[in-house]
Amino acid sequence: MRASDAERERIAETLRDAVAEGRLQMEEFEQRLEAAYKARTHSELEPLVRDLPAPGAAVAPVGSGSVPAARTGSPAVNWAERIGGPATSRGAFAFWGGFGRRGTWTVGRIFTAFAMWGGGEIDLREARFEDREVVIRCFAIMGGMQVTVPPELDVQVTGTGIMGGFGDRAMGAGVPSPGSPRVRITGFVLMGGVGVERKRTKAERQQLKAQERSRQLKKGPGDA
Repeated sequence: MRASDAERERIAETLRDAVAEGRLQMEEFEQRLEAAYKARTHSELEPLVRDLPAPGAAVAPVGSGSVPAARTGSPAVNWAERIGGPATSRGAFAFWGGFGRRGTWTVGRIFTAFAMWGGGEIDLREARFEDREVVIRCFAIMGGMQVTVPPELDVQVTGTGIMGGFGDRAMGAGVPSPGSPRVRITGFVLMGGVGVERKRTKAERQQLKAQERSRQLKKGPGDA
């Protein structure tokens, strides 16, 4: 059976998911993606995804049903699934040491972090939120903290620093997506620092790189 453009695009989407999940290395992804866009029949497409499960399910046959739309731009964020539920942490403390809140965790409505002669990391890129409005209070004395947020999150930074700094590199560096919770980062720093920055996860960066490579292959070497 001859393959359609829609079927080639669905295979390309499965490959992009696979590289984002770490199932394929970038070099192998590029080889398979190029082969997918050159394929003319189902028998050429099927081996490219035979060993790759779709996220949460087995890979559907090449000729089956509907074709999911290719993702473009920023990876979609389903905020509705990440808002609500009991908090798993409402604070953190470091004295001559450090703390970390990263991965999948639920931020309390008011989260208070304190560091003295120590440091801490607060990573919200995969976090859930107890409520749609969240306040993160950071206090550092001769210490420091790093707050990492995704580009799509609605963030406000209003902290104060004396003989130190309260960074706001996240301000103006991203565009909140619809349904995003509002996170206000505030606090006080004395002879220390709190940095706030927007940054994607490694999986998201891989996915965006895969999308760009896919667009380049679709355009072809002779296209502008």
